[in-house]
Amino acid sequence: MSTAPVILLMSGSLRAASTNEAVLRTAHAVAPSVGVRAVRYEGLADLPHFNPDDDTDRPPGPVAALRAAVDRAAGILICTPEYAGTLPGSFKNLLDWTVGGTEIGGKPVAWVNAAAPGRGQGAEATLRTVLGYTGARVVEPACLRLPVDRGILAEDGLITDPEARRRLGETLRLLSASAERRSAPDRT
Repeated sequence: MSTAPVILLMSGSLRAASTNEAVLRTAHAVAPSVGVRAVRYEGLADLPHFNPDDDTDRPPGPVAALRAAVDRAAGILICTPEYAGTLPGSFKNLLDWTVGGTEIGGKPVAWVNAAAPGRGQGAEATLRTVLGYTGARVVEPACLRLPVDRGILAEDGLITDPEARRRLGETLRLLSASAERRSAPDRT
């Protein structure tokens, strides 16, 4: 069994061929080279619409699975598109379900913005605001702007550019290091 820290990869896109998915598939592929075990969260489409009446000790099954995945992770890496100047509704819904739980509180989180230059700042700003409400801890040095042009994607959907792959590995390494500092016992 691996003792490498688990980084949960969360996509804000429901499109299988999105550049956000390409970023996370590539992060998953490079994770072992930086001593991280990356796990993809695949339940975005299954989450019910957020309803505070259902946010109880026994939430709907897909919500319980989301919270369990967040709880098992040492850190979270998000890659989400921007729609209409903000987060896609489905991903905002996912984050709404994490507000009522305690699993994300204090957890190191970073994101990769794969949008073309000059785009994606609205999603970043909203993400920062919502993560503040969830209690997650944004690891600024691990957040990355990595515009992805489809020309750097292989047939398998992975990013081929060595510099982009190196930068994704560094993002995972920084997020992992932050998670390890969080879990280290206080020796003061």
